[in-house]
Amino acid sequence: MTLQGSLSHDRYCDQLLAESDQFRSLLRDADLSATVPTCPDWTLADLARHVGGAHRWAGTIVASRSTEFVSLKSQVLTGPEGTDGKALDAWLAEGAEQTVAALREAGPDVEVWTWSPVQRSGFWARRMTHETVIHRADAALTAGAGFEVPQDVAADCLEEWLQLCALPVLAERRAEQAAELFGPGRSIHLHATDTPPALNAEWFLDLTGDALVHRRTHEKATTALRGPLTDILRVIYRRLPADSDRVEVLGDRGLLDRWLNWATF
Repeated sequence: MTLQGSLSHDRYCDQLLAESDQFRSLLRDADLSATVPTCPDWTLADLARHVGGAHRWAGTIVASRSTEFVSLKSQVLTGPEGTDGKALDAWLAEGAEQTVAALREAGPDVEVWTWSPVQRSGFWARRMTHETVIHRADAALTAGAGFEVPQDVAADCLEEWLQLCALPVLAERRAEQAAELFGPGRSIHLHATDTPPALNAEWFLDLTGDALVHRRTHEKATTALRGPLTDILRVIYRRLPADSDRVEVLGDRGLLDRWLNWATF
């Protein structure tokens, strides 16, 4: 398993800063006590602390060149106490900048601890970029704002998610649901309808064995999910209902529902 990304290390670093800036802009005039519909156990303030804490944790691993799990004190991960929006915004900005600085200094190939088979700093550049993309979707929904992602970033975000879903650890954790999902004649085709051919924004999820195998191709499947790339990404990450009028589901809708239930960490 390579978990290979399609963007350069510098592009991930640039995009991580851009995503952090856009995420922060959504919070500035929002009610930080509002519940996040797609993460109902969290308020917007909780979401912000989760994102900022993730940035700092990954940044610390890379900056310290740690090859073992790093545990940080809770106050480092949760940021300023209370509901001071300006203090939280400054904390988020500082954490993102420190993390990107550590990633740029390290480059993509320094050996560091990750929770994946890829023990390299580049894993964190890609993972933190996409982590911030998806939680920006949460913040946009909560704030009633629009959400768009550069198409190459959205395609790589979706590709990374499928790569992660193919890791044995997910199959082990979700074994009870696997029998309902995997089996002969089961497959899902994801088809972005608003992208240029060069992006190859189509995925075939082969579920006929006992583990996910996927490839970038146009291929007939048991179930098809069609729509704009950003909306396909949101559905796959369960940030947009599959019955939304922004996407179209063809074939066995139940198979898609079973996939969405299984493909979660």
